[in-house]
Amino acid sequence: MTVVERGQIKQQILRDIERLKKEIAGLEELCQPIAPDCCLGDLGRFEAMHDQETSERTLHEAQIRLNRLNYALGKVDKEDYGICEECEEDIPVGRLMIVPESTRRVHCAQ
Repeated sequence: MTVVERGQIKQQILRDIERLKKEIAGLEELCQPIAPDCCLGDLGRFEAMHDQETSERTLHEAQIRLNRLNYALGKVDKEDYGICEECEEDIPVGRLMIVPESTRRVHCAQ
């Protein structure tokens, strides 16, 4: 991986982190407790609770990805960044640009 490619991936990681932080803030708002009188009828309350559960799952997944991106940010300047944990071959730069927190090549991740 070239120095330029490494820099581009680092910028992508930083952009992804900022976007995720904003997304997480919005999801945290959606995950606030539902007031008992917020909806008309049981069906409306059930829908609100279902939406909240969906938001909580999405929030959890976003937090996990944020942690992985922060880990990748700490490794991106190190020699072993971009090396597959399974086969120790280079992870293609195109994959790292799309999923910079990747620790395995597609073949090894399956």
